[in-house]
Amino acid sequence: MIHRISNVPDESAVLIEGPWTHRLVSAGGIRFHVVEAGTGPLVVLLHGFPQFWWAWEQQITALSAAGYRAVAVDLRGYGASDKPPRGYDLFTAASDIAGLIRVLGEADAAVVGHGLGGLIGWTMSVCHPRAVRRLVALSAPHPVQLATATVAHWHRARGLWELLGLQVPMLPERRLVARNAQAVAEALRAWSCSGWPDAQTEQRFREAFQIPLVAHCSVEYHRWLFRSRFRPDGYRYLQRMREPSPVPTLYVHGVADPLILPAAAHGLERHVRAPYRLRLVEGAGHFPHQERPDQVNALLVEWLSDDAAQT
Repeated sequence: MIHRISNVPDESAVLIEGPWTHRLVSAGGIRFHVVEAGTGPLVVLLHGFPQFWWAWEQQITALSAAGYRAVAVDLRGYGASDKPPRGYDLFTAASDIAGLIRVLGEADAAVVGHGLGGLIGWTMSVCHPRAVRRLVALSAPHPVQLATATVAHWHRARGLWELLGLQVPMLPERRLVARNAQAVAEALRAWSCSGWPDAQTEQRFREAFQIPLVAHCSVEYHRWLFRSRFRPDGYRYLQRMREPSPVPTLYVHGVADPLILPAAAHGLERHVRAPYRLRLVEGAGHFPHQERPDQVNALLVEWLSDDAAQT
């Protein structure tokens, strides 16, 4: 007889009740867990590491109140979405979300991504531009510039060291889930400022990372980011991403981000041949949408509703 370990969280840990609807949607051959609220133009919200859809709690309610259909997604391998053994590269992730937008009944969407989700958004803007009406990237410089800036500022930014630490086989996954996912809590606190996160938010992310396979799948994205640099698929990716994006883009970065220094945000306009804006958020680290939600919500609504920011 097989006994379930009762104190290990399962996917129900991310089915948090609120003024939204939980759905399972099939796209790209797998099922995605999405959380939806509001009606109007579609806005797709893509979380980063080490998080899940709940990272957008404040934005879901603000965007739905502003007249948008807000859909927050658990990325492939996260939360209550499927966790297949492959597909943790940015080409596949971008295709996932482009397909998801079609399944949601829309030809395109405004895509808002943080961290890893921002890299997926940038990739979509080049590889699937017709699916992206507008892009908002938070704490996620353009992939080509991120690679350059990480090397240039390696001695001051934590991002490179964190990425290298995830390349070791098996150990990062074990560390992420050990002691009730203590490493997740430490990362959230170390990469933020202003006393964020609160105890409830921290616990939600800790539980979500203890769902079986989530830690491994999340690390696989970062292994691809590093290891592909030395393989043909990574070369093809960076060559493709050298094409300027035709999608209007807003870039948001926390002034106190210790993981990816704000210096990495400078010069991103050369990667966009459409309207582009840069906004720095004072008093915020790597998670500006959660550390300073009111400021970021105002930036999002302003950008999404600005008719001047058109192609």
